Amino acid sequence: MKILITGADGFIATNLRIHISQNKNHELFLHTKNTTESELFHFLKTADFIFHLAGVNRPLSESEFFIGNSDLTKKIVTHLESLNKKTPIVFSSSIQALLTNSYGISKKQAEDCILDFGKKTGALTFIYRLPNVFGKFSKPNYNSVVATFCHNIARSLPIVVNDREKELNLCYIDDLVSSFLETLDGKNLSGYIDVTPVYTITLGELADLITGFRDNREKLLIENVGQGFIRAIYSTYISFLPITSCNYTLPKYEDPRGSFVEMLKTKEAGQFSFFSALPGVTRGRHYHHTKTEKFLIIRGKALFRFQHLITKEYYELVVTDENPTIVDTIPGWTHDITNIGENDLIVMLWANEVFNRELPDTIAAEITK
Repeated sequence: MKILITGADGFIATNLRIHISQNKNHELFLHTKNTTESELFHFLKTADFIFHLAGVNRPLSESEFFIGNSDLTKKIVTHLESLNKKTPIVFSSSIQALLTNSYGISKKQAEDCILDFGKKTGALTFIYRLPNVFGKFSKPNYNSVVATFCHNIARSLPIVVNDREKELNLCYIDDLVSSFLETLDGKNLSGYIDVTPVYTITLGELADLITGFRDNREKLLIENVGQGFIRAIYSTYISFLPITSCNYTLPKYEDPRGSFVEMLKTKEAGQFSFFSALPGVTRGRHYHHTKTEKFLIIRGKALFRFQHLITKEYYELVVTDENPTIVDTIPGWTHDITNIGENDLIVMLWANEVFNRELPDTIAAEITK
């Protein structure tokens, strides 16, 4: 399929064209501010589908709203009509189309042009009235406050929060692109299309959340970034890191037995660490009342020993890096781990709770066998 994307160098279009380009059955025509009128007309004559994403939202003068939004749209549909083409069109409008400011009026006029084109020709038309869209490739001080906050906080630059209680309605770029692709595949009906989910958050909450992502590198404590809105915001924040800031060091605690490093602490899923043990060294020799742990040998050979606190039942096993194996510690059992190999032992450790020095739930005990 031949697909025209207007505003192809913009934030939304950039994300869309990356996704579409993964399908080798599609050919893209990319319209930008540098595209000539004759080139645009050629694209319109050839394209089988149009994503009309070009628009103006931060002009030097209000007249540019109409030139870049309604006038361009009228030019597109008028030329399609002259070609007797009924090419399907997806148009990125704005929730401000319901307002009476110049931007909103120009977007509403563009909507009407496309809807009229659909009525005259029978072409499928799809109108997306978008809230504030955020995600990778967005521009600070232009596309959204999310982009501005992420850019500045990632660089320890100041941000301005005039009203912490102001509510924002936000749409994540990947959700929007997914909806666009569904429309391209014929899965959405012609007309107005709502992108879901739309997230609501206050300006103050947004600033605090993104600041917390930055502070994670020092505290090692991270939010639940694996799903929903926080996943989307975290991914956006990480996308704004300068590539030279992709790495950071962790504290290492060393003693004659080896070293211990905490990697990451979560609010809901415990923490991740790793430790080393020199040949012949034994670590552990304690039990837990409630805490549980999982050990994975990354390198070396280890002897795990366990003893029940009450029955004194004893169990041991040998684990090596050759056969990846998880070893669970069981509450009420004393346990230790000894490096029985010739080289340093490296062990990855997950605990189901973040270590609390005031309530460590780690009680020293010897195995008596």
